[in-house]
Amino acid sequence: MPRYTGTQIFTNTEEFYEFLRKKRNSPKAIRMYETQRLYNPTVGERANLTTINHLWKLGDRFYKLAAKYYGNSQYWWVIAQYNGMPTEADVVPGDVITIPTNLEEALTTLRAV
Repeated sequence: MPRYTGTQIFTNTEEFYEFLRKKRNSPKAIRMYETQRLYNPTVGERANLTTINHLWKLGDRFYKLAAKYYGNSQYWWVIAQYNGMPTEADVVPGDVITIPTNLEEALTTLRAV
């Protein structure tokens, strides 16, 4: 389940996005995803998940870890969201990140609100 599954798509005609419509050769409107609102799990909810620790090293990427642990790199955002680090720029070698090992439980815990 990619992160945009179930997210509403809307048509944007705002003047602010005129430059984008011109760039996309779409003079009237562009289709956009609604901004996702993810849930920040409580300490208790986190305690119910099975996790492993990973020592971040040079060359690590969230998508590589997702491919390794979940078999699908599209779930990189689960690891990033769980650790409160939206991009690899927020992680430095030597940081320890926590990876939920059961993807279905992690998706339920990080459910959109």
